[in-house]
Amino acid sequence: MYVHAITIDPSSKSPILILKEKDGPRSLPVWIGLLEATAIATRMEKLEFARPMTHDLAVNMLKAMDINMPLIEITDIRDNTYYARITLESAGKKTTVDARPSDAVALALRTGAEIMVNEELLEHTGDGGSLSAEHRVVSGHDDNTQTQEQWQKILEELDPDSIKYKI
Repeated sequence: MYVHAITIDPSSKSPILILKEKDGPRSLPVWIGLLEATAIATRMEKLEFARPMTHDLAVNMLKAMDINMPLIEITDIRDNTYYARITLESAGKKTTVDARPSDAVALALRTGAEIMVNEELLEHTGDGGSLSAEHRVVSGHDDNTQTQEQWQKILEELDPDSIKYKI
């Protein structure tokens, strides 16, 4: 997956991170906070600051400790909350840590880590099938019949002015 855009949900006014498949049609919208959207957008826009921001500081600490971050994975949605894991490698040892997807993506953009989405999650909440009940609540969609084609239509009809940052 890659970061396609950050847009604004017209009903909740919350930022939406849109991830898309590199070699496929599916996408995953993740509703995120304003601060996290800013952290992602500043990296997308390649903005540099005189002092490190929080995600930059975290990357600097990983580098100082010779820790690599090869990938992040958005793994689940439970109780209207997305979950992610960050994989870290150091001295031949791998470990994973729990993270918010928005923080994981902000770090991945800074480290070049691969962005993955659990296939089952993508099938249930992305273009792979109809939106789950949890996702409809998060996104403000309560139509139980929303299908892949309908979600694709929503993405295609987004007002270009509402997309704040696009790669």
